[in-house]
Amino acid sequence: MSAYYQLDFEKPIVALEQKIDAAEAQLRDLAREAGGDGQVAELQAEIASLNRQREQLLEKTYAGLTPWQTVRVARHPSRPQTRDYVQMIFRDFVELHGDRRFGDDPAIVTGFARIGPHKVLLVGHQKGKQTSEKLACNFGCAHPEGYRKALAKMKLAEKFGVPIVTLVDTPGAYPGLGAEQRGQAEAIAVNILEMCRLRTPILSVIIGEGGSGGALGIAVADAVGMLAYSWYTVISPEGCAAILWKEANEQTNTAAAKALKLTAADNLSLGIIDEILSEPAGGAHRHAATTAAEVQRWLVRKLDELKSLPIDSLLERRYQRYRHIGTVVEQTADEAPAPSA
Repeated sequence: MSAYYQLDFEKPIVALEQKIDAAEAQLRDLAREAGGDGQVAELQAEIASLNRQREQLLEKTYAGLTPWQTVRVARHPSRPQTRDYVQMIFRDFVELHGDRRFGDDPAIVTGFARIGPHKVLLVGHQKGKQTSEKLACNFGCAHPEGYRKALAKMKLAEKFGVPIVTLVDTPGAYPGLGAEQRGQAEAIAVNILEMCRLRTPILSVIIGEGGSGGALGIAVADAVGMLAYSWYTVISPEGCAAILWKEANEQTNTAAAKALKLTAADNLSLGIIDEILSEPAGGAHRHAATTAAEVQRWLVRKLDELKSLPIDSLLERRYQRYRHIGTVVEQTADEAPAPSA
């Protein structure tokens, strides 16, 4: 169970997992030897007790995560990415490449697939697992050709009446000189505009990081779900801290993460997302299959709902959804309640 990458607040959990691993190894050794039934029973009882302690500690730790700790869980290198979900919950995936203007961007994966009884177009960010893949994908930071690829395939889905599913997991769009020269901001803006009026159902799930326009470029949808230990906001905590306090460190990152209201609960209360998708205590990096099953259930349920709606009603709902985000009601002095005596 132990892993090379460790979060500092998980150290007590990792210590317990190491004890479990050692006890299980000892149990396997005893199983290969004759006799020792009493010792085997003792080890089995010890392992059961350690597993209970581990589950209790996971529950306690993950119930009290701070926003900054949530960000760090969302960035865990073992957290499932788009290609992992393709393997776990999508079938008959046929990948589509290129934007027909500049090239192919591996940071965004597109292709037709099936989920449950539905045919869909899948669009998702890919950060990469091995170093070579991470570098090729720019750690999930897409170039303009990635967003143009996504839009071209979305229009193809619209043509054939196929719903669109997007999986968002990016710290932000790639900020390099070449990306700016090729129209990074324009590509994202066009995606936002065109996704607002695509005549097919669109679903989006924030599966890890949801950073700024890089996320929003594929996240305009009829319904948005968000995994419990993911984040979604206008800028990374480090970027916010660097702007406000001129320095990004543990203290300023923690303060920025809290101020940004980036957690799933914050986004739900603000009306940015529609539903929080639960993760087992310990996060998706420990329970990938269970988390994927939860994502699949939500997608299939929402696809059933959205496909039953007339397309004109769906478009009006989508328009009103984004028109009402950020709406505030101000009270005038005359409308303010009178102070109590």
